[in-house]
Amino acid sequence: MSTTYLEVTELAGDGITAEQLKRLCNRYYWAEEFCKGKDVLEVACGSGPGLGYLSTISKSLVAGDISPEILKIARNHYKDSIDIRQFDACLMPFADAFFDVIIIFEAIYYLPEIEKFINECKRVLRRGGTLLIATANKDLYDFTPSPYSNAYYGVVELSKLLERHGFESTFYGGTSTKDLSHKQKVIRPLKKIASKMKLIPKTMHGKKWLKKIIFGQLIPMPTEINASTTVYESCIAIKSGKADTTHKVIFCAAHLKN
Repeated sequence: MSTTYLEVTELAGDGITAEQLKRLCNRYYWAEEFCKGKDVLEVACGSGPGLGYLSTISKSLVAGDISPEILKIARNHYKDSIDIRQFDACLMPFADAFFDVIIIFEAIYYLPEIEKFINECKRVLRRGGTLLIATANKDLYDFTPSPYSNAYYGVVELSKLLERHGFESTFYGGTSTKDLSHKQKVIRPLKKIASKMKLIPKTMHGKKWLKKIIFGQLIPMPTEINASTTVYESCIAIKSGKADTTHKVIFCAAHLKN
């Protein structure tokens, strides 16, 4: 198991596709309505590309990650303007009922003890607080898991998990496969075969090489996004009791019941 997550985390300056940039921005733009004027915690913040944006809309912001190597990048960029701490998402160093909103984007599948994490969220959130999740959709037929992941949760699994812990969830889909380019649609079955045969690169370097072949010219991942980095692509509301097979990203807003 990776202890630094450098091998699976895209960092500032890394080559990414235009779609990846849009997906990165969309999750923070989506979070705005829930975070505006609230006390917010971002768990597994990585190098913190969304922290500057969140700090402009929230009442207060704390962020953290388990990897000191990745946090160093965020701290070097934001200096003392944002409270950035190293901690385990399954053992948060905060008092009970401390935040209004907890965010975990594209990282829940790396957690080794998901039940423990949800319990920690329940403890740290205030009553009526919100847990925001964005995760890769495991229910796509060409889904490829990260080699360092523990378990993926689709709409059905997340709904049941959160309900057990006293959360009421609303789900949304982002980046529809119906809007893919002709080239990407042709490549999807090839990707599925490559994934089954374990031919998908495990490192960021290998993935960058593959993305160049498929998408052509890559763009550098920004150190920090803002409201004008890209145009917001609104998420689509989806049902909680049925697996979604259309969207690349699943968004979940889970409200802690009073």
